[in-house]
Amino acid sequence: MRIEVRSLIAVLAVVLFFHFGPWKAAWAQGDWKKDWEGSVQAAKKEGQVNAYICGICYNYEAVLEAFSRKYPEIKTVWVSGAGNQMGSRILAERRAGKYLADVFLGGANTNFNMLYRGKALDPLKPAFVLPEVADEAKWFEGRHRFTDPEGKYILGFIASPGSVYYNSKLVDPKEFRSYQDFLLPKWRGKIVSLAPTDFGVGALLQFLYYHPALGPEFIRKFFGGMEMTFSRDNRQMTDWLGSGKFAICVGCRGTDRARRQGLPVDSFNDSGWKEGGYFTVGGGTLSLVNRAPHPHAAQVFANWFLSREGQMLAQKLLNPDSPPSSLRLDVSKNEIPEENRLIVGGRYFDVTRPEYADMAPILKLVREVVEARGGSPK
Repeated sequence: MRIEVRSLIAVLAVVLFFHFGPWKAAWAQGDWKKDWEGSVQAAKKEGQVNAYICGICYNYEAVLEAFSRKYPEIKTVWVSGAGNQMGSRILAERRAGKYLADVFLGGANTNFNMLYRGKALDPLKPAFVLPEVADEAKWFEGRHRFTDPEGKYILGFIASPGSVYYNSKLVDPKEFRSYQDFLLPKWRGKIVSLAPTDFGVGALLQFLYYHPALGPEFIRKFFGGMEMTFSRDNRQMTDWLGSGKFAICVGCRGTDRARRQGLPVDSFNDSGWKEGGYFTVGGGTLSLVNRAPHPHAAQVFANWFLSREGQMLAQKLLNPDSPPSSLRLDVSKNEIPEENRLIVGGRYFDVTRPEYADMAPILKLVREVVEARGGSPK
């Protein structure tokens, strides 16, 4: 009798599973669809999304225009500038009682050091409605790459190995086996860099500062002792590198385009060096600004942007000269230049980790270094 009861229970369990399992899945699917439709309708009523963007990071304008074509009832308005300028502007507006920004698109350092620390952000995960966005299995290493300590405010959506560039007529990359090789006397006066006091080389500075084999002393020697030229125009720096005015460039942009034009510009493969290379999301992070004037439109934009459709467009539009690589695994990387792909088996120092997010001691150090050597960026 006891065996028969157990058998009956087992049969009932199977029947209930097959009867209610599909219904539960259908209910869950219908539930998110209902939520999504409600968010879209609310966003259309708001009629606008205000994006503050790092204009020197990527061509975010093109992506916002694509969003407007997808949802013509939601007007996209953006304010563009350097990342730190946008961060300062958002905080200044809030101090004046003006809450104008809905979303921020730009560098991880601006997002963390200014907006996160300024308590200006809302958590992102509760805003995820589309299952394909919420499903971490669809993302690199099976997780959302949040760069804030709480793991919920600042999301990196692209991935690139950090690069230092060189003129292939003036530099033999085989001579480099360590970052210490940049300190050789032969390279003194032959290096150009974005001003280290700006956020444009923040990821490299984090790598150099927090790497146990490099640290603050290396930064002092590299930026303070190599007689390098500082600039705030990274495309001009690429032209200088290609023309042979400088042999090495920190922070160059448009190098893939320059190479296609026949200029002798290339990037070091530092993942095999003694210290390894570094991995960064660069200017590719998204956050939702709290007390936003158009919260539903911001939510719809965030979900669309992080969807497969949005990330395919991001790869295509953010920098046509050198497309960045999305962290979504279901977005093809066939069109991504090799220098923007992580090398399988390469060693990378992940500067997106929250414990390396504090830029305050780094910026204090580089200010001291720049002031000690004199001169200003060109």
